[in-house]
Amino acid sequence: MPANPYIDDHKSKAADPLVGFIFKLDLSGKTTGYFTECSGLGSETQVIEHNVVDGSGHEIIRKLPGRLKWGDVTLKRGITDDLDIWKWRDEVVLGNIDTARVHATISMLDRTYSKTIAEWTLKFCWPSKVTGPALKSDSNEFGVEELIIVHEGLARTK
Repeated sequence: MPANPYIDDHKSKAADPLVGFIFKLDLSGKTTGYFTECSGLGSETQVIEHNVVDGSGHEIIRKLPGRLKWGDVTLKRGITDDLDIWKWRDEVVLGNIDTARVHATISMLDRTYSKTIAEWTLKFCWPSKVTGPALKSDSNEFGVEELIIVHEGLARTK
């Protein structure tokens, strides 16, 4: 049986899935925080269905690419005394969107915090939402902050 041309056997055997431990957020080159959860790193193309009749008179549905949409990125972390994400959000609240809109990098670090194992860049991003923790005095759970970032482009760079 011939080898599958779409599978690089050497690469698939040598590369295990990456295990991320923590995510670092850099805004315009400055580390702004470390987060334990990250979601929404992706894009989507709208599908437009176009009904056409082929040369034989058969009706078919042709699927065409439409508008490109970037997902909102959500980062979560245990609450800290660091106020950088709150100050960044305040720029938007105060109407200073030109100051708030920056380029950012999200790096997935290994368990030693010393090696970047994956990295994404976001263009012209700003915080659309920051949520503080839901606290209960009789609970021993960590308080969690959530940051939602909107942007105008994303690329995986590593």
